[in-house]
Amino acid sequence: MRSGGCPAGSGRALRLDPHALPVRFAASDAAADERVRHVELYRERVVVRRNLRGMRMALNMPVSAFAGIAIRLMAGEGGLPGTVAVILEHKDPSLALPLFVSAEAGDAMAEWRIWGDVLGLPLLVDDDGTLREPFARMGGVRIERVRARRRRHNAIKRRRPSMPLRRGVAKLTGATPVHRGEREIIARN
Repeated sequence: MRSGGCPAGSGRALRLDPHALPVRFAASDAAADERVRHVELYRERVVVRRNLRGMRMALNMPVSAFAGIAIRLMAGEGGLPGTVAVILEHKDPSLALPLFVSAEAGDAMAEWRIWGDVLGLPLLVDDDGTLREPFARMGGVRIERVRARRRRHNAIKRRRPSMPLRRGVAKLTGATPVHRGEREIIARN
């Protein structure tokens, strides 16, 4: 079963489908024999198979061993336009795996977010050679500034009464007078 890889007619684009895991694909590896490694990507683990100086090896790593999903801008070679790559980053740069490569930045942003959601890894951006998270987080939760609640311009504002917003809820206490056994007084005109 092979999926992913280069689509027909384009030697520069790579797109792996994050919703069709497991995925098997070949990636370039400068240190390996024949300059190629074979990768199997599952939701929980990654298996990298390569030949190194005639010795066959397989690295079986959990996805949690990777630092996150990075997005990088790559300069074009020989007058060609640059590309945007979504990469499964590892602390060891030789184990980084490309997941998506394209010239379209909008497509890369969407793929970056999807891969982060599917694999459950943080999103990373390349900031002058160092990787950092673009959003503040506390554990697995993104932190944003608190937004005020506004119901005035809400689409369903006309369906809700606005009086409960102004009126406090009454509470019965022991000092609240209760009139039992008395005649009811009704004002009539």
